[in-house]
Amino acid sequence: MEARSTDDSSIFGRPASRSLSVTRAIIAFARSDRRAMVGGTLLILYILIALVGPSISPHDLNAPDLAVRMHAPSSAHWLGTDRIGRDVLTRIIAGSQVSLQVAAGAVILALILGAPLGALGSYLGGAVDSLVQRVMEGIMAFPSLVLAMALVALAGPSVIMLWFAIAFSSVPRYARLVRSGVLTQKEREYVYAARAIGQTPMRILVRQILPNIMAPIAVQLTLDFARAISVEAALSYLGLGLSVPYISWGTMIRDAQDFLEVAPWLAIFPGLALAAVILAFTLVGDALRDRMDPRMRRSLSRPGQSIGIGHADHPGALES
Repeated sequence: MEARSTDDSSIFGRPASRSLSVTRAIIAFARSDRRAMVGGTLLILYILIALVGPSISPHDLNAPDLAVRMHAPSSAHWLGTDRIGRDVLTRIIAGSQVSLQVAAGAVILALILGAPLGALGSYLGGAVDSLVQRVMEGIMAFPSLVLAMALVALAGPSVIMLWFAIAFSSVPRYARLVRSGVLTQKEREYVYAARAIGQTPMRILVRQILPNIMAPIAVQLTLDFARAISVEAALSYLGLGLSVPYISWGTMIRDAQDFLEVAPWLAIFPGLALAAVILAFTLVGDALRDRMDPRMRRSLSRPGQSIGIGHADHPGALES
């Protein structure tokens, strides 16, 4: 008989109910927090635009039309046209697809690389844990953007290279986050019970401990999405991002800087799109973090008490 954890709180901070669907739980969470409502709405819009927008765009992505070059926003071109007559809205939609593709790949890769290192190091302890932590500290010594620039400059820009360049500096965050969670959970009663009935260390780690530390990982994923999108845009702005036929918001802003006085919309609209997406992920991440931190829930439930800021990688986020 498999030992079960006594911590059965859902990721939304309420007792888990098998009859409550994931959709209903998400809606209830969004209704209870304005940040989640606003951020979630923006995220849904962003994902829909990235997935279906390029296929229904009324204008060709790269076809120039010199007759309408540098035209201000109008009924024909809602966000105006660029220096060779290409529709700005169409290019922003294409840029959303690129940013989502790069950010999703980078975040997933960072999780795949970082989580197992942190889990194994903390569960096995000793020399293994010490080695993992020294490697993670070495990576953290470099600023993330500088490290990404160096990797892309050495290997050349491509989608896969951007995944590794952006993910590499995020690996220590997941390793340390999972390590702190495993160190907290491996001393719980349900782990001792699993050992008593003869479960192997790997089975205990995968089947018992990891499911109980998914909440802070989910928070970190949303925050890292915002970071990955901003790093991709920064690399593109510096000329280290994807080249044609890919469209990046960073590249659009860089190309628009010579026309700020005569055509400010060329930089304003891609900048607003970038800011809106980063804000959306940040709002959802903050709302999830506060909801998952029991200390934050207690402070929110007491009128007149100051509200502190929780941390997604704090062990307290794992307690119920």
